[in-house]
Amino acid sequence: MRKRRKREHVENYLKTTFKGDTLLGDVFLEHNAIPELNFSDIDMSTIFLGKSIDYPIVINAMTGGTEFAAGINADLSLLAKEFNIPMAVGSETIILCEDDACRDSFKIVRENMGQEGVVIANLGGHATLEDVKCALDVVNGDAMQIHLNVAQELAMEEGDREFKGILKNIENIVKNIDKPVIVKEVGFGISKDVAERLYEVGVRYIDVSGHGGTNFIEIENLRNLTMDLTELYPWGIPTALSLIKCRELSQDLNIIASGGIRNSMDVIKSLVLGADIVGISGEILSYLVHGGYDNAREYLESLTYKMKMVMLLMGKKNIEELRTADYKIIGRLRELLD
Repeated sequence: MRKRRKREHVENYLKTTFKGDTLLGDVFLEHNAIPELNFSDIDMSTIFLGKSIDYPIVINAMTGGTEFAAGINADLSLLAKEFNIPMAVGSETIILCEDDACRDSFKIVRENMGQEGVVIANLGGHATLEDVKCALDVVNGDAMQIHLNVAQELAMEEGDREFKGILKNIENIVKNIDKPVIVKEVGFGISKDVAERLYEVGVRYIDVSGHGGTNFIEIENLRNLTMDLTELYPWGIPTALSLIKCRELSQDLNIIASGGIRNSMDVIKSLVLGADIVGISGEILSYLVHGGYDNAREYLESLTYKMKMVMLLMGKKNIEELRTADYKIIGRLRELLD
């Protein structure tokens, strides 16, 4: 059942039509006509999870556990290696209850990226400490990503309906493993209150995964023949709003901005708003599935080139300088912040 569901998630993502708004379009960046920089001066390298990466981008969690997913993970991990960026695998829950063959679709990521690559393991909020250790071991993970997917589970006919104790469970994981824990939503955003509660139990990495990208209510609605959930498609905290509010907390909280990140302006604006790194999933999956490895590589090449263009047009030569850039907030985002 899990194998079939994972394949359906990918297939249904490619069928989705609802377009949410990250509200990143309400962030205005000023043009610098005299940047006093050469294009070759632009350096987008940074440190993430103790390793040097060439761009502040992570290929975010998507899939795993089937032969179909193994091919996707193989290509994604080769892209991550080629561009020297991190990759998070999809939920590894399937390895805990299926045969060992499922593990190969996850192991391929570390095999392709080598020990120098940044690989992130992934499980849900109910995972036991033993489950976490197993998931980390399978991919030799540099960190453990715990995903929060309450809205998805409620939209899933066979999904969970019990969510008590997740915060306490995350605290137990944080205190009992020697790898960083990244807590990630799956597309509905993390509020400042939730981020603060996570910080209080020891979490220092949060992936806001806001509204505006992959919509798991719609994805599950395409599988659920018993109920129409279309009125809930707009549910969630827009990525820009979630990022700004979470960034109001301690500066030692590492924030990954994801949820509807599609182009260079989305990435740059997220970094300016305070993200330490930016996650991309659905967009790169679409390029990969529709056009193969070369198509996805061309997307990343274009993306990173245009990111450097925007940095030069702002007069910022590296990520540290980019984070000091002035910006203005307009429109709906301004209203929500007020």
